[in-house]
Amino acid sequence: MINTLLNDIVTPRLVLRLMNNEVIEACLAGNLRIASGLLGASISEELLEHLSSFKYGQQQLHDDPDYLPWSARAIILPGEKVMIGLIRFHSRPDPEYLHVYVRDAVELGYRIFKNYRRLNYATEAIKATMAWAQSEFNINKFIASVSPENQPSLQLIARMGFIKIGEAMDDVDGVEYVFLLEVNKEDLS
Repeated sequence: MINTLLNDIVTPRLVLRLMNNEVIEACLAGNLRIASGLLGASISEELLEHLSSFKYGQQQLHDDPDYLPWSARAIILPGEKVMIGLIRFHSRPDPEYLHVYVRDAVELGYRIFKNYRRLNYATEAIKATMAWAQSEFNINKFIASVSPENQPSLQLIARMGFIKIGEAMDDVDGVEYVFLLEVNKEDLS
């Protein structure tokens, strides 16, 4: 039986492809040629600037194999076969660390490489990923944590309707504002 939860998420302009352990291991080893071949899309050296999310994801998978469909997905321009960023959930839904803010939510994170920013790729990927979580798992509460210094990301989530519900100290990124968005199925179409 094929697990459809692991399939690509396809939007009008993008393919969101799960980065399996082999791809992530190659990225962590700095071997983007092998990683690109496994992924089916070229990967920019820019990916190597922030590998902490892959290390975190590997630990999540080690602790909880059911995390796999929630883990990192490459954001790919299919016509060019190029990875332009990544998107992931930090855990499966309703993790204990979010209980201080809300129950039955999931936190997402995303990054678009420099040459592809401000073209609405992040918005498209976020909406598609939230629609996937809603259709496959009936999740309608989404958390985004953003550095107060990251003005483009703050503007993006404000446009999407996220509302600030708190602040947190991230071990890697420092102070982050915590935002919540509750959606209906119609909101994501």
